[in-house]
Amino acid sequence: MKKALFLALFLVGAQVASAQWSLDASHSHISFSVQHLMISEATGKFKKFDCKVNAKSDDFADSEIEMTIDAASINTEDEKRDGHLKGADFFDVAKYPQITFKSKSFTKVSDKKYKLAGDLTMHGVTKPVEFDVDFKGTAKSPWGATVAAFKISGAVNRTEFGLVWNKTLESGGLLVGEKVNLTADIELVKKG
Repeated sequence: MKKALFLALFLVGAQVASAQWSLDASHSHISFSVQHLMISEATGKFKKFDCKVNAKSDDFADSEIEMTIDAASINTEDEKRDGHLKGADFFDVAKYPQITFKSKSFTKVSDKKYKLAGDLTMHGVTKPVEFDVDFKGTAKSPWGATVAAFKISGAVNRTEFGLVWNKTLESGGLLVGEKVNLTADIELVKKG
C-alpha cells in the first residue's frame, strides 16, 4: 500500500513539474541569411510556423521541443526568387511541404545559455543539428499569461539536405552559399 501511495504521489509530482508551452506567433519569427555572389548576403524569413515545448523544469533544462515550418511560407521580399525557392531546385514545397525539428536534448551551458540538439528534416532529408539558445527569461503579460522568450541561432549546410542548386560565377565562385545562417526569436505562452 505504501509503495502504491508513493508511486501515485511521484506521478502527480512529475505531472505538476512538467509544463506545456505553445507559440505566440505574433511575437516570434524565423529568419535566415545566405551568401550571395560571394560578396553579400541574401535574407529571408518563414511566415508560418509552430512550436511546442514540454518543459520539465522552470529553467527549461531537458525540455522537449518540436517545431514545424510551412516551407511554402518562405519570404525573401522578391516574388520571383520566392517562386524559385519553392520549386524543385530548392525546397520543392509541393513534395515536401514541411520543415520539422524534434529535439533530442536541451542542455544548460550557463545561467541563460543552452545547447539545443535534435533532428532537422528538410527536403525529405533528416540530419542531426545543434543550435545555440539564449533564454531571455519569463514574464507575466498584462492579461495574466506566463510568457517565456528565447533566441535560437546556428547554421546548416543546405547541400546536406539535397538543396544543391547553384551557378558558377565567372570568378570561379558560386552564386549561392552553402551555409545558411538561422535565427529564431521565439515567444512561448504557458498553457493552463
